[in-house]
Amino acid sequence: MTTSIEIARHTLLACGLILAIGTLAAFIAQKVRIPDVAIFLLAGIAIGPHALGLIDIGASSALNQIILLFGASYILFDGGAALRFAVLKKVWITILVIATLGVLITASITALAAHFVLGLPLATAGLLGALLAPTDPATLMPIFRTVRIRARIAQTAITESAFNDPMAAILTFALLGLANGNGDFSLSHALFQLVWESAIGIGAGVVLGYLAALLIAHERWAFLAEYAPVVTLVAVIGAYFAASDLQASGFMAVFVFGVVLGNKESFGFRMEPGEAQKLDEFVLTTAFIMRLFIFILLGAQVDFAEVGRHWLGGVAVVAVLMLVARPTTVFLCAAPDHRAKWSLAELLFMCWTRETGVIPAALAGLLLGLRAPGADVIASVTFVAILLTILIQAPTTEWLARRLKLMEE
Repeated sequence: MTTSIEIARHTLLACGLILAIGTLAAFIAQKVRIPDVAIFLLAGIAIGPHALGLIDIGASSALNQIILLFGASYILFDGGAALRFAVLKKVWITILVIATLGVLITASITALAAHFVLGLPLATAGLLGALLAPTDPATLMPIFRTVRIRARIAQTAITESAFNDPMAAILTFALLGLANGNGDFSLSHALFQLVWESAIGIGAGVVLGYLAALLIAHERWAFLAEYAPVVTLVAVIGAYFAASDLQASGFMAVFVFGVVLGNKESFGFRMEPGEAQKLDEFVLTTAFIMRLFIFILLGAQVDFAEVGRHWLGGVAVVAVLMLVARPTTVFLCAAPDHRAKWSLAELLFMCWTRETGVIPAALAGLLLGLRAPGADVIASVTFVAILLTILIQAPTTEWLARRLKLMEE
């Protein structure tokens, strides 16, 4: 048997195991009423090479990178499609401020904690702070599918998580040059990059979202209505690469594409009920499969030997991130928004809802590949943040929402 066939058989078996174990994990999560991403992460740790050894798909492998890239893109598209213009109109100021200035505040406080607790140089500590600053849409969106929180809070958290990723990525690469000793951090340049990436990403998303809506829901031109699920797949990939090729945020493009397609009725487009239901079921199932693969693989790639070296310091830094940096960011960025009129209960809920996930993990892997200063420590603390926020914050989301009386009627 040739090597390529053996590799294909091994990969197929691993994917089958992930699907089977992930389905069982989702069933368990549903029964115990906690977000499935937490169970997926634990399942991945259990079957990974450092535990039972049932699967071994490396973080740098092509399969893992494809799943991360397409999976994160499709989950972002799914989240965008669930948002509504009527809600976003009321909270856009909060979203804009918390996804830009908020990232800087969170990154700065976390970086100072990393500097004093872990003894990292300020530039390296800044890299870690930038990585941990964004919230994770791949985690938040499935949580809000099961936790029926007030629409404006859920949609604010999801939209923030989509828009703060580009800011965190820009900040990370700006600080990387500083940490390597071959560049100076420029706030004005970072802001210009943010505006550029956001504008191009939003533009690509709007154009492809409108075109997709035209082809599947227009009264006269919807000749691809029957193939709407395939159109969404092609458009998600197209939106990502259209923006990326223009040096802009592909993730923002797919998110905005989802927003436009999800609000197609606002542009006068309407699908037949049967076709709309078929599309909704396809998107829901595909997003579930992508989420399942992403978090099981993420758990399987946790290197406990490496994480163990910086466990105590990592926990301390993550505690500052969760209990100091995030609340400070929320109250400085959201509380002054008189248009949204956030209540104290809503602000407290947003303080707790800030899971770390896919994007920081991907950036940490990239820093390891580039041999950035302190990359091993950064990767270890990033995984500590992912484990703690997903295993502590995600399962307690519904409990907190009920205590604060923020559940939908």
